[in-house]
Amino acid sequence: MRNWLLPEYIEDVLPAEAARMEDLRRRLLDLFKVNGYEFVIPPMLEYLESLITGVGHDLDLATFKVVDQLSGRLMGVRADTTPQAARIDAHILNRQGVTRLCYAGSVLRTNPDGLAQTREPLQIGAELFGHAGVESDVEIQRLMIKSLQAVGVQSLHIDFSHVGIFGSLVSQSRLSGPLEQAVYAALQSKDQATVRELTTNLDAGTRAALCSLTELNGGVEILSEAESRLPDHAEIRQAIRDLRHVSEQLADLGVDACFDLSELRGYHYHSGIVFAAYAQGYAGPLALGGRYDEVGSAFGRARPATGFSLDLRGVVTALPPAERQKAILAPYVGDAGLLLKIEALRADGEVVVQELPGHEAHRAELGCDRRLEKQGTQWLVVSAPELLN
Repeated sequence: MRNWLLPEYIEDVLPAEAARMEDLRRRLLDLFKVNGYEFVIPPMLEYLESLITGVGHDLDLATFKVVDQLSGRLMGVRADTTPQAARIDAHILNRQGVTRLCYAGSVLRTNPDGLAQTREPLQIGAELFGHAGVESDVEIQRLMIKSLQAVGVQSLHIDFSHVGIFGSLVSQSRLSGPLEQAVYAALQSKDQATVRELTTNLDAGTRAALCSLTELNGGVEILSEAESRLPDHAEIRQAIRDLRHVSEQLADLGVDACFDLSELRGYHYHSGIVFAAYAQGYAGPLALGGRYDEVGSAFGRARPATGFSLDLRGVVTALPPAERQKAILAPYVGDAGLLLKIEALRADGEVVVQELPGHEAHRAELGCDRRLEKQGTQWLVVSAPELLN
């Protein structure tokens, strides 16, 4: 094996794309900042319990594990930053009111997933802790939509569901653990025949409701249909009210909102509304989010929580190819006026490359389409497209 080969689904990000991703990362962090979200940088490596406790089996499988040579304990490389943000809120900041946190950094996963099909997503997200009402769900959803619009994604389609609806049906019918898992899997694939078969021994109302979940997907009108077809449980009524409220509160952002009540992504992790953002040109979700009120209990302090995250590597996959910013070529001469001009241009955001002696034959590699030229006593920027050839 050549020693420069990278592992499968691990890739370098080259200059033009890296520059664009960094620009978008800063743009999103600035957006989060003005919305009151404080930036945190959790460690890449933690004791395994902190990373996967309370967040389900899937994250355990996705986590690379190593033995700490100092303590002998098992550690994990983070596969998702959300549990780390929950730990910081619950166990370090220890605030009593609402806490808003954001983050941006690489995570590592055992298998490739997402739009970029990479094992090293660049995860950016925002989390809101300490508020249990639908108002905080709306805040997070609006921030997600504005984030995607800020990076150039338009014509967004947002899918919503509420895991509390299925949870209420499970609780009322007292399904056993294995049967609950089997019904959950059948709902995820919208396999109504299997749902009907699995629920043969349940009461007719619960059985009909579970089968109905496979059909309750579409626009906001589906919520009225759900009210008529699902049992009149308080939890279900509240879940439908919350979904309708979300639809109303996002109307001004120009997104297409749909509802799929059999979508139970992260059922053992989420506790309320869950959502995913889609757009034309992308084969899967651009961003995922939802309410997860119980995760903080793993750190000794349960706090209501909702949030979203996206993989910036995945988001840029359908954007036009990144282009290298064109630069200005400056000669290598001892001239105080030239140096002042170079610094002034760089302060304005221009890329100025000072040519080093002996490399004149390789000017085309520098990406310069202008040059600094002395005219009289002044150094001026002049067009020089020939430098690109």
